[in-house]
Amino acid sequence: MKNSSYRELIFAKWIVPLEGKKSILSDHCLVKKDHKIEQIIPADEAIEIFPDCNRIELKDHALLPGLINCHTHAAMTLFRGIADDIPLKPWLEEHIWPLEGQFVSADFVKLGTNLAIAEMIQSGTTCFNDMYFFPDIVAQTAESLGIRAAVGMIMLDFPTVWASGPDEYLSKGLKLADELKYSTLISPTFAPHAPYTVSDEPLKRIRVLADELDLPIHMHIHETQHETEQSIDQYGMRPLERLSKLGLLSPRLIAVHMVHLLSEEIQSLAELGVNLLHCPEANLKLGSGISPIKQCLEAGINIALGTDGVASNNDLNMLGELRTAALLAKGASSDAETVTAWQALEMATINAAKALNIDNVCGSLEPGKSADMIAVDLSALHCQPVYNPVSQIVYSASRSQVTHSWVEGKLLMKDRQLTHIDTDQLLEQVSQISQNIASN
Repeated sequence: MKNSSYRELIFAKWIVPLEGKKSILSDHCLVKKDHKIEQIIPADEAIEIFPDCNRIELKDHALLPGLINCHTHAAMTLFRGIADDIPLKPWLEEHIWPLEGQFVSADFVKLGTNLAIAEMIQSGTTCFNDMYFFPDIVAQTAESLGIRAAVGMIMLDFPTVWASGPDEYLSKGLKLADELKYSTLISPTFAPHAPYTVSDEPLKRIRVLADELDLPIHMHIHETQHETEQSIDQYGMRPLERLSKLGLLSPRLIAVHMVHLLSEEIQSLAELGVNLLHCPEANLKLGSGISPIKQCLEAGINIALGTDGVASNNDLNMLGELRTAALLAKGASSDAETVTAWQALEMATINAAKALNIDNVCGSLEPGKSADMIAVDLSALHCQPVYNPVSQIVYSASRSQVTHSWVEGKLLMKDRQLTHIDTDQLLEQVSQISQNIASN
């Protein structure tokens, strides 16, 4: 009887483990013990073995791994919609960077990250990979709200509200990495912003430290045609060639955007084990282009998905990103088999976990892994009939159908109600700061 109090039985109409096979389990039960998945067994067997355990009945739901948003700037939720319909270079230089210089602070980042986490939990995300200022505040906020996160140790050549230059960015980042050593939820990554904002010496230092500390490197690369032309003018080579000479192309690298790629670059990325982080909606909205996903998949590159920040998306809806990624790849390649529903879901779960080097912890529903998972209600009219729940999740479902969310076995949302966040208070705080931003 003592052990039974640590267990909970979650019954779902469908369970989608994503453990390397395209399997959908009907009328099964996931047995959760403490914060981990103990086993997945037929429902009647679970009732017989564990008759006294607490139960959650999800009669019209699919239970699947929590979605991983592999590229965010969480605090930028507070800039949502403020500079729309502008190309990347003027968007950054004339709007976003000046706004950040004026408004970004520790309090700004805490509030913006709270808002982002609330939105992400409600749309099925249980882990996010962030790149922004005050990463210590992002880490503290995520930990306090119970969500999993990879927090980027940002690096730029120039001063910002967070640091005066490369030495301070690095010292603050390493201090944070040391503080996170014993966290089960939050892990650090190196986060040099982009090749055009970080020079060679800081990148060399990051490469050495990433190898020593066994940490990923998270970086915007080949996002626009202008970026590649600028690199040729300044360095006499394209960004990827420069990063290759600096030793950064490896399985540690999470290369974000990767829109403008040559065929030989794709082959090299595959051979070196680089992870590609695809942000289809942000790339479309900023007019940056379309990443050659079909060629990258055929080469064998691990591809994950992210939303980017809401200032350039304008949401953190990973279910929407799944659908866009699949449809865009099909249209761009004129091939309906490019990015299937299964592949899209893998990009947002197990592939993302691999990119972040946490696939031993989450990304699939397997015994021994953390109970990071979501339930999606497929009973809505627009999801009927359900022949294949994975197809319905990717092509038909909306984020409002995510009803439950767990991280480390703890409910962060139950029946659409957030358990750790006071939404009324949050909305009031957001309203106050948005009025301040709008009046300047």
